Amino acid sequence: MYPYFNPFVIPFCAGVLLLFGMCLIKWTKWIRQFDRLQRAILFRNIFSWKFIPAIWEMILEVLIHRKVFKQRLALGYMHTSIALGWFLLIVVGAIEASVAIKGSHPLWVPIFFRYFGKELPHFNGEVFFNNMMDLLLCFVLSGLLLAMLKRLYSRIVGLTKNTKHVLFDKFVMISLWLIFPLRLLAESVTANRYHNGGFLTENLGKLINYTFPSVSNDAFWYLETTWWLFYSLALGIFFVSLPFSRYMHILTEPLLIYFRKLGLREDIISTGFTKFELSACSRCGICIDNCPLNKELQISDVQSVYLLRELRYKRLREEVANNCLMCDRCVVDCPVGLELTRIRRIHRYKKDIDTSNNYKYLDVIQPFNAIGRVAYYSGCMSHLTQGIINAMKNIFEAVGQKYWHIDAEKTICCGRPLIQQGFEQQAKELRRKNTAYIRESNAILLITSCPICYQSFKKEYKLNIPVMHHTEYIERLINNKMLTLKKQNLKIAYHDPCELGRGCGVYSAPRKVLKNVADILSSSNEKEKSFCCGFNLGNTTLSCEEQRKIRDAALQNLLKSNPDLIATACPMCKKGFMRGSGFPVKDIAEIVSESI
Repeated sequence: MYPYFNPFVIPFCAGVLLLFGMCLIKWTKWIRQFDRLQRAILFRNIFSWKFIPAIWEMILEVLIHRKVFKQRLALGYMHTSIALGWFLLIVVGAIEASVAIKGSHPLWVPIFFRYFGKELPHFNGEVFFNNMMDLLLCFVLSGLLLAMLKRLYSRIVGLTKNTKHVLFDKFVMISLWLIFPLRLLAESVTANRYHNGGFLTENLGKLINYTFPSVSNDAFWYLETTWWLFYSLALGIFFVSLPFSRYMHILTEPLLIYFRKLGLREDIISTGFTKFELSACSRCGICIDNCPLNKELQISDVQSVYLLRELRYKRLREEVANNCLMCDRCVVDCPVGLELTRIRRIHRYKKDIDTSNNYKYLDVIQPFNAIGRVAYYSGCMSHLTQGIINAMKNIFEAVGQKYWHIDAEKTICCGRPLIQQGFEQQAKELRRKNTAYIRESNAILLITSCPICYQSFKKEYKLNIPVMHHTEYIERLINNKMLTLKKQNLKIAYHDPCELGRGCGVYSAPRKVLKNVADILSSSNEKEKSFCCGFNLGNTTLSCEEQRKIRDAALQNLLKSNPDLIATACPMCKKGFMRGSGFPVKDIAEIVSESI
């Protein structure tokens, strides 16, 4: 064992031990903070077959960064070259050491193989390994160069904004950047002395020797050992700092992927699973680019990347927590798939506000006997756009469907606006009453016109009947030949509401319905990339003027195709667009009602 030791390996070894020790302590602590349901899911499925697809996803996302590649090719290459390149350097280096050294050897030998293997006898494949390791080092260094250029000019990797890092993260970033150039120099100096390098290190070693021809062999020995020590120090510093920096995502993201495959999700309050999500964020900054606040208002310091950063470092500002439209655009873009909107909602939690007497009026509202009927919940915003309610009543009558208009007179909010602002306990009271109200009615189906209500009933309630948005219901009527529509000579641009599209994944039903009554025009930003109308209930800090700027951007996107009519499936979007121009805007239910 003695020939394979030099004191310069100590910083590396100490760094590795401290890294995994600190990570195990953190992970154990976080898992113990899982709620009861999360722990039950974890321990019930921990050794299940779900581990296999989790491994495959880890390869695709942690090493290859597939989702980043899809969005930003240069950024994807930058991340992949460093992550996959470093991983392959370790793997191929371990194989090389095993082939070259007969018998056992310390675990650090593959990391410093050029130094410890310099006097080993020649072995089969030596030239191949020398050049392969140099090629992999070139791969990593190319990504590293791109990362450095990105800090100077973010557009080189397709980003409009760089993430602003705290001082400690910058320090750790520099230690990472130093690792591979120091390795290159150390291996090159050794290759010059022992001719055991590949195409890159061998030639760089010759260049160093040519540049300093008068340096003696003893001086070169000190120079060689010094560079290997610097390389080991850079590794040790990075490893010790990693658990406390943004680079914790390197080791946490694989675990998060595994937990998701087992079925774990965020709760209504912060748990240990939230800690895994916070630490899995690499702060790549992709969520900044397409955020409406950044694109239209040039507000670029409140996005999800900063929310997660401030939560992790326990210094969350109210402005960062509250200045968000909750439109889920960042959720679509996030390459790690973090539940960003839910995390933000959790940390808006206002448990200390007393509203115990605010909902006494709920108890006097009695259920309706709706046996064999559908229940129609128009929602608060639909009451401000009565044309949608009238259209749905006309559709019900046209197909002979008996219905119960739940909130026709004594309206009960679905509770989601309260949840969006952190009033979880207060929203729970509304859900309790609405749930009992609907269950006791014995209705067979719940239909909503408002996507906000739809997402609430679909995801936050536990009802015993199916829930449909009115576009899904109308599509079913058409498919079952219960509703026949006449096609109009219209070109329609359809706007995907945030809560219906990104929130619930309903994209096809509205389009299939519209195809029966008009020609649908495509826009450059639609479906999951649809612009927010700016008038949702997630943000209470924006001024009316700022909301209008976001709304106008969405309108311009829809008007580019020169439609005759703008269609949407959300009363709030309709109301916002109607105020933005004299252009005709209608809900899909209204268009269908007119086409019967």
